[in-house]
Amino acid sequence: MFDQRVYNFAPGPATLPEEVLKQAASEMLNWQGLGMGVMEVSHRGKAFMACYEEAVADLRELMNIPDSYAVLFLQGGAIGMNAAIPMNLMPLASKAPKADFIATGIWTEKSIKEAAKYGEAHIAASSQSNGYTTIPDQKDWQLSDDAAYVHICSNETVGGLEFQDVPKVAKPLVADVSSNILSRVWDVNQFGVLFGGAQKNIGPAGLSILIVRKDLLGHAMPITPTIWDWAKQAESDSMLNTPPTFSVYLAGLVFKWLKRQGGVAAIEQKNIQKSNLLYECIDQSSLYVGKIDKRYRSRMNVTFYLQDEALNDAFVAGAAKQGLMNIKGHKSVGGMRASIYNAMPMEGVQALVDYMKEFERGQ
Repeated sequence: MFDQRVYNFAPGPATLPEEVLKQAASEMLNWQGLGMGVMEVSHRGKAFMACYEEAVADLRELMNIPDSYAVLFLQGGAIGMNAAIPMNLMPLASKAPKADFIATGIWTEKSIKEAAKYGEAHIAASSQSNGYTTIPDQKDWQLSDDAAYVHICSNETVGGLEFQDVPKVAKPLVADVSSNILSRVWDVNQFGVLFGGAQKNIGPAGLSILIVRKDLLGHAMPITPTIWDWAKQAESDSMLNTPPTFSVYLAGLVFKWLKRQGGVAAIEQKNIQKSNLLYECIDQSSLYVGKIDKRYRSRMNVTFYLQDEALNDAFVAGAAKQGLMNIKGHKSVGGMRASIYNAMPMEGVQALVDYMKEFERGQ
């Protein structure tokens, strides 16, 4: 049991800025002088609609999203979007419904499996044979002329693998950005669709973000449920059904916090510093080892292994005693994983590095 905040390295739901949590706590019972919390007000009332519109405007400002893109606040997470994307976009294929995929880990595997229910999910390139430790060289991608779009996962949360540049492709680029949205500067114009759950690098679980070029709206399959029809959601300002009001509100607070930090360009530099600190510790160690191709190491999810895996339990237990929580890797890949999203302070990463060095000295 702890009587203070710990450093939470969970991959999602993940740590949130402390000042945001304090503000939400202070407003829990009486938001904007209404005598009730934001979770209790009408989602169509003036107060919440103003909150929603301001959150959308702040996200547009932070990411420099052009007016030619719609911004939707939805539900269902990336898993839900894995179904919605082919239903909305595969009809754009020149022949039968089809999309190209670049397989780089568990999350693209999930996207491929879901998309195959609605059309051909063509794997144009894959690093599975290398254990998803690298990203296939783009010159080796076997892209289709008749595909509707090209799908990537910009950051594989489980493996700790990240695209360092936006690939240039002829078809609309669709990117699952769940775990690195707002962590680095992107030119949104290079994408057709960006999507992701908010519970990693934005706010609490329950909210999904969709940024879609407007010319890609209005092509949904007839079988598409109304809630997944992006054109209808855009027409209703994401209000076809009751949105996750508290998640939208808290995401809005995080957007304000990020603006106070200097915006995405400033937080990107902090993320580079944090990840460099942790990777330097791993690289200089004789106990810890990273398996990801150094060209594609994630800034958000740092994965590493102990050379002697018999020490894993002791390492995790010792970290927890020092308030370094949720450091164990995903069950599918093992090892360790430190998720160091925007809200993780440098002090947290330094505390982890200090512990790692201390643990190694004790072996």
